[in-house]
Amino acid sequence: MGKWEDGPGTLAVAALELPLEVAASYRARRRGLLGRDGIAGALLITRTNSVHTFGMRFAIDVAYLDRSLRVLSVVTMRPGRLGMVRPRGRHVLEAEAGAMTGWGLRPGARVIVTAGPNRAG
Repeated sequence: MGKWEDGPGTLAVAALELPLEVAASYRARRRGLLGRDGIAGALLITRTNSVHTFGMRFAIDVAYLDRSLRVLSVVTMRPGRLGMVRPRGRHVLEAEAGAMTGWGLRPGARVIVTAGPNRAG
């Protein structure tokens, strides 16, 4: 994908298509999932290799992705934590805790991101 923009999209993981929100601007990346009680699908934060959960209301799964959208690692973070920096990381996927296990997302997997309104379901 070329230039990233804030907005909706679709995340393809294995045979699943999930709703996705893209946070590419400084403002959207900074806001992330703060102030929310949950998320349907996932949030892609682009051009970052670390996240935190200070001020979050719920635990999240975090998948660190390289430039080709291959999963480097997946961790679950409780609120009030600071994630480790992943030097090869370029993007981060966030979802409610437990979701990524259910999707079968693990290191080495590649995800596909389609920008634009979610057409899944």
